[in-house]
Amino acid sequence: HASASFLRPILAKKELSNASSAPARCPTQALCQRQAGRASCISRKKLELRLITAWLLATAAALEPNCASNKEMSLFTKIIRKEIPSCKVGAGELWYAFLDINPRRAGHTLVVPVEEKQRLAELSAESRAALMEGVADAQRRLGKVFDTQDFTVVLHDGPLAGQEVPHVHIHVMPRTSGDGGRCAGMAAFPDAPPIGSVEPDFAALGALSEKLQAA
Repeated sequence: HASASFLRPILAKKELSNASSAPARCPTQALCQRQAGRASCISRKKLELRLITAWLLATAAALEPNCASNKEMSLFTKIIRKEIPSCKVGAGELWYAFLDINPRRAGHTLVVPVEEKQRLAELSAESRAALMEGVADAQRRLGKVFDTQDFTVVLHDGPLAGQEVPHVHIHVMPRTSGDGGRCAGMAAFPDAPPIGSVEPDFAALGALSEKLQAA
């Protein structure tokens, strides 16, 4: 017992010495660890949110291509959605008709499908059929106002054909006596020989006909 009592002060002093020689703990270390943990959690949540958002956008684009965030709406889609004002002529569920702001003549109307595609062949069969219903409706309205049954109906199908807005649209223009308009086909190819001025090349026509039917 005497030896144990003698050793206690020495052991206590040694423990104190060891404690004092231990490296000092940063008083903010625990706080830093907690903040790092929270930051890591927030980063994970942000990543999860980005993944969910990307999945939702991909799903929306697959269901409706016009909803894709990286696809800029055409001028005509903005008009259909009333984001840009227009002078309406008529409308259906799948088409919209409005007056051209740069008319070739009074009554110059554009008929546009709601489905946004650049070329006629890219439209669904339903949209193509509805588009022609829209043309007929525009003709009916223009015919009453301009007292005519004759119209120039033109489709510029793609940039090389003169299309300026990459969204299918049909020009409908009422024709009246002395309106100064020309035949759309002749105006498009002014250097072509006048109709009836040359003999038809039936061999070339026949060969082309076979290619088209086989296509």
